[in-house]
Amino acid sequence: MAQTTHTSTSSGKQMLSEQVYAHLRDAIMRGDHAPGDALKPQDLAKERGVSLAVVREALVRLVGEGLADRLHNRGFAVPAHSDRRWQEIAEARRTIEPVVLRMSIERGDVDWESRVRAAHHRLTRTQAYVPGEGEYYSAAWAEAHRVFHRALLEGCGNPVLLETFDRMWTASELARRWSAHRNPGRDGVREHRLLEEAALARDADTAAEVLVQHLTMTAAVLTGRTHHDPAKEA
Repeated sequence: MAQTTHTSTSSGKQMLSEQVYAHLRDAIMRGDHAPGDALKPQDLAKERGVSLAVVREALVRLVGEGLADRLHNRGFAVPAHSDRRWQEIAEARRTIEPVVLRMSIERGDVDWESRVRAAHHRLTRTQAYVPGEGEYYSAAWAEAHRVFHRALLEGCGNPVLLETFDRMWTASELARRWSAHRNPGRDGVREHRLLEEAALARDADTAAEVLVQHLTMTAAVLTGRTHHDPAKEA
């Protein structure tokens, strides 16, 4: 009986932690918490009506995904707006993703082509900005965007590389959203169309080049290091 009670308690705590994690993740992604804002466990626990342990578990998970930082004084905060941080994320993606895309173009079959085409179609048909969701990209568009980029790489057939992409994507999501916020006129539609066309044409060199430019633009705009027309960059 004691073991059953312990298991039930553990399961309940895990469920609460999952709920708090999802709530915080969505809030951070929506921009409810600005870069560098403190995430105080005591305040969050009171707000959500849960224990400190539940909140800390959720925050540690966010740290692992790059959506929160653990401070020296053992507190937590939304990642600060750091040029170096986003340049490092962009460098990692520029180094790895073009290589995986080349593998995907080489190994991908007809089913892969169909998934890429379908993902791109969904992306172009999804509203980027929705009234009531603030000035950032809509949640639906953000998911369609992730699915498209992942579909491009799925032809590689290597789950370890895809898991690496998933981690980098989550870590870079805030950078991409803040970039979109600062440069809403960016021609992402054209950039994504060029990516799809090059991939389906099996033109690995062009696809890799376009992807590098696409990934560079987010970091460049975010750090204010470019004044070029985004449409001419990709």
